[in-house]
Amino acid sequence: MQTVTAPQIIDGQLVSVRPATGEEVGRHPVADSETVAATVATARETAAWWAGLDWSRRRAILLACKKAMAADVRGLMTVLRAETGKSVSDAFSEISTCFEHADWAPKNAARVLRRRRVRTNLSLIDHASYLEYHPYGVVAVIGPWNYPLHTPMGSIVYALAAGNTVVFKPSEYTPGVGQWIADTINRVAGRPLVGIVHGLGDVGALLCQADVDKIAFTGSVPTARKVATAAASRLIPALIEGGGKDAAIVAADADVVTAAGYVAWGAFTNAGQSCTGFERVYVVESIADRFIDALVAQSRDLRVGSDDEAQIGPITMPKQLDIIASHIDAAVADGGTCVLGGPGTVEPPFVSPTIIVDVPESSVAVTEETFGPVLIVNRVPDVDEAVRRTNATPYGLGGAVFGKRNVLDIASRVRSGMTAINSGFAFAAIPALPFGGVRDSGYGRAHGADGLREFAVAKSIARRRLPAPLPLMSLKRAAKHNKLLEWWISR
Repeated sequence: MQTVTAPQIIDGQLVSVRPATGEEVGRHPVADSETVAATVATARETAAWWAGLDWSRRRAILLACKKAMAADVRGLMTVLRAETGKSVSDAFSEISTCFEHADWAPKNAARVLRRRRVRTNLSLIDHASYLEYHPYGVVAVIGPWNYPLHTPMGSIVYALAAGNTVVFKPSEYTPGVGQWIADTINRVAGRPLVGIVHGLGDVGALLCQADVDKIAFTGSVPTARKVATAAASRLIPALIEGGGKDAAIVAADADVVTAAGYVAWGAFTNAGQSCTGFERVYVVESIADRFIDALVAQSRDLRVGSDDEAQIGPITMPKQLDIIASHIDAAVADGGTCVLGGPGTVEPPFVSPTIIVDVPESSVAVTEETFGPVLIVNRVPDVDEAVRRTNATPYGLGGAVFGKRNVLDIASRVRSGMTAINSGFAFAAIPALPFGGVRDSGYGRAHGADGLREFAVAKSIARRRLPAPLPLMSLKRAAKHNKLLEWWISR
């Protein structure tokens, strides 16, 4: 299959390109082991200053960073679209959700992480108990290319708000976006809060082996396993997001037209290159035909291209085109019926929206992540079967439920980190909600209070404040005290 030009290294420079044309966007120096080590060392020096600031000062600096980012939103839009090929709407969506998180994290860090009293049990009533959170120090963030702003910033801004500094390795496909993030934050802070290292996967491996205190990674499952192994070898924690094969469940009482609209968006936004995008739909048989008709009607006229009017941009990663084409071919060969698009829709670097119905659950188009604008729609007899099929995957990132009755209960039965109800993957854009998956989709959480705690170490403090009524921590405890303890245990 024909492919488009991918990023490459020329004379020690990482050259990023436009996915639609292969035209050069920018060049960035490739980091070697010495550069990585020096960048981490600088981040550690800065971390001592940053962690020493009080909550209000860190909040003020981070909100000033957000303001500076907003002031250069056109510059950000230019580099974001150039390196990813996103449509105007997709780029604005990513930028707006990123800014929501850039606002929420610093405004809520003190409330979530500062020292607080916790209840003490009666047997140790002479003690006061406290819980506080300390920063790890230096957090390595390894970001993806599909959402090169929103996803890494979901770790970067929360790590910074918790008092850490960051060393960021952006995807080789989107180094310009990563550089823009680091340059903007560091310019406002006046210190290198975000160090940056550019390169291919080997540079990410160097960063995982460097003197960092935690790793936050988003990417493929095979690479996620390598990152987790590297972290485990150093006994440091990791936040892992490894992709998904998310499903939407459409119950018999769903609003068919509304559900179809949200499913179309969830499947085809960002050219289907969303970890939380819908790749499968399980629709109850009684409404299946109406739902499929509505879905096709809302998808058939989507404009594919790289101009400002396009709704579906190019596939950013050239090798993904082969995977997308193979999944479409497999779905058809296994007995699926194309109701929109099909094998001929893959025209590098573009793929037009494709909807295939009645595909066997054993097909790779159902079991493996496609990461393109391809949607499998399968009929099921009832919601119970929809839930069973939804959960029959090693992934567990996001998903959605459409219906009226019992939708919360249905959503709770889906084994995933996140579920939307009668919506697209809105959970990613709500800063108070934690973001993350289970099983092969990873572990740990970004965003929300859980996301702030993800980048902080819990510190427990027990302070004796009164004479001990019962000498629990004494080598001179008498028999009467043990008798009293026996009564207390069996009460």
